[in-house]
Amino acid sequence: MTTPRRPSSDTDASAHPRLQRKVVKVLILGQILGGIGMGATLSLGALLAAQLSGSNAWSGMAATMSTLGAALVAVPLARLAQASGRRRSLATGAGIAGVGAVLAVTSVGLDTFPLLLLALMLLGAGSATNLQARFAATDLAGPTTRARDLSIVVWSTTIGAVLGPNLFGPGEVVGAQLGLPPLTGAFAFSLAAQVGAALVYTVGLRPDPLLTALSVREARPTSTLQHGGLAIVRSNPLARYAVAVIALSHATMVALMSMAPVHLSEHGASLTIVGLTISLHVAGMYALSPVFGALADRVGRMPVILAGQALLLAALVLFWLAGDTATAMTVGLILLGLGWSASVVAGSTLITEAVGVHDRSALQGFSDLSMNAAGALGGALAGLVLLLVGYSGLGVAAMALVAVVVVWSLLRSGRPADAQNR
Repeated sequence: MTTPRRPSSDTDASAHPRLQRKVVKVLILGQILGGIGMGATLSLGALLAAQLSGSNAWSGMAATMSTLGAALVAVPLARLAQASGRRRSLATGAGIAGVGAVLAVTSVGLDTFPLLLLALMLLGAGSATNLQARFAATDLAGPTTRARDLSIVVWSTTIGAVLGPNLFGPGEVVGAQLGLPPLTGAFAFSLAAQVGAALVYTVGLRPDPLLTALSVREARPTSTLQHGGLAIVRSNPLARYAVAVIALSHATMVALMSMAPVHLSEHGASLTIVGLTISLHVAGMYALSPVFGALADRVGRMPVILAGQALLLAALVLFWLAGDTATAMTVGLILLGLGWSASVVAGSTLITEAVGVHDRSALQGFSDLSMNAAGALGGALAGLVLLLVGYSGLGVAAMALVAVVVVWSLLRSGRPADAQNR
């Protein structure tokens, strides 16, 4: 069994403060471009899926295929990072998403629904790249700033997520000038943004942060190397806990968020109100992540995880008691986003601290795979639960996931392996 210990770069990070600051700046720019690339197109996925399939019943496949794509490339991108560094891995992920944008335009031009599904799956690589970028911020970070650096990169996603959907109108103008099929102009912005992100990573991440961290450790004793993320999770209790926190928190968030537009519409909310509510939820997910990162560095990872679960629980109770009103839904979705942010920022920091630098990429890839798979499963099951017991019942059902994390956290709270993260 591998004993959880402080990350191997803790004593080395102080030797690279200038490089670490540069890495964070590069990652922020890459995240902004990547967020624009995703936001400019995924909002159109449902419309195109319905158009090419001929049925609104297939519109949900847009989000499903994107999530599936993110899950499928998470581990390969992590392995590429371990072998060749973050620079090549992140650039490759952005490049795959760019190919997805090209195929999406092609699918509409050829009126081919299966090709659109493939395109949306490849676009999901952009989400996987954005997730991996948060871990790249920790490769050379010291223990007292690791959560903060990670959270700043997470926060930068907000800019692209807000700007991207607003490019729909301009995209149609540009698309018309380029002779692109209707509803595909935004994919031109997506392609440009993803290519830009790939160039930023390729040029900016020199020297590579992960390879630098690995080279510092080459001459030092390391823990027993694992053969994959699953092997690490099986043998490492702290890694197992951190992966579970992220996956269960993400499943809770996706289950309630994905059904919110349907629930609001059924209760008479206008599209403007639905859009505003979801925007406030997204703001809750990302806008305060630096605050949670700073708290995780100051008071510890575990207290912030518990605070995140408390916020999630508050949201679920509100949905249960007053989920039929637009005001309660809005407040609840904001709390849901904040709870997700606190849990994922602190949990992701624990992922980097559960193993040595040589094993981090494997564990990070497995964590992202688990996160996306849990989100996809949560979203799929949420529709059935909503049909059976309504949105209030969905909130009650999701409380079980929060309970698992809370109980697990309390059982771990007094262990020495966690005391080092306070």
